[in-house]
Amino acid sequence: MSNTPMAASPLTRAVLEIDEYASGLGWDQPARLFALVDTARLRAQEPGLAAQLGLEDEQETSALTPIEQDEVPTGKPLDEFLGTIAWPDAVTGCALTVERLMLPPSAEAQVPQDLSGAALTKWVADHPERQEVRMTVAVLRDGTRESALRLREKDTPTEVLTGKDLVPGLAEALTATFED
Repeated sequence: MSNTPMAASPLTRAVLEIDEYASGLGWDQPARLFALVDTARLRAQEPGLAAQLGLEDEQETSALTPIEQDEVPTGKPLDEFLGTIAWPDAVTGCALTVERLMLPPSAEAQVPQDLSGAALTKWVADHPERQEVRMTVAVLRDGTRESALRLREKDTPTEVLTGKDLVPGLAEALTATFED
């Protein structure tokens, strides 16, 4: 049974559904990319796929269905990979879930100015205040966005933070996948 609140917007529900799915897979997972499609349209145009996804009895008409895409390549920087994506018209939005290390704002002032790339990544990984976080970010074609953040140390459905501007850079990169 999903822990997704019914009062949430369709995009928030989709983000939380993806977060819940990723949580069920455990930590130390690769990035995962999802197409977001209009559930009612999917049922009407692809009834076989809708049945396969268990959506044939879905009553809500404003829902979004996340459909996981092929594996995100690990040997290519995420921003470069996202720059290669183009979505067909049937895709209403997209979402990405990815794990990263983050530092609290109090530690940002300690970052050595001369570090970048692999050296900066190592410095963050070795920092005693680092936190592992799973970010799920979704955008719609019209620019609407939503995010969910889950800390590894607080890995429960009630500790997931949501908001539209939690990961603005990733939201902008996902929005760019819909530009011509």
